[in-house]
Amino acid sequence: VQLQASGGGSVQAGGSLRLSCTASGRTFSNYAMGWFRQAPGKEREFVAAISWSGGTTDYTDSVKGRFTISRVNAKNTAYLQMNGLEPEDTAVYYCATGFTGAAATNSNLYVFWGQGTQVTVSS
Repeated sequence: VQLQASGGGSVQAGGSLRLSCTASGRTFSNYAMGWFRQAPGKEREFVAAISWSGGTTDYTDSVKGRFTISRVNAKNTAYLQMNGLEPEDTAVYYCATGFTGAAATNSNLYVFWGQGTQVTVSS
């Protein structure tokens, strides 16, 4: 399984970015997808997850109301729409998937990881 993340960049506070994660190597629609991030000097943290069908989503509290996770199974792609970006959102963002169809917040349930895409938010 390979995951290719893209869409990162540099924006000012209040701006928006949309991250994409395209998967290959197995049936994309059977499995949940997640987004995680890691800021310099900090541990990797959960950001958002979506179930196999897209019917269930979960978010970490700090991004609720600002970020939206979605997926288009026909395109083997998951997205993370990020609005109202804050400097605290600056991090490398990773998409991931595992062997569960349910949206999961625990990184241990994710087996396959993308290469990461940098998001930088300036004040």
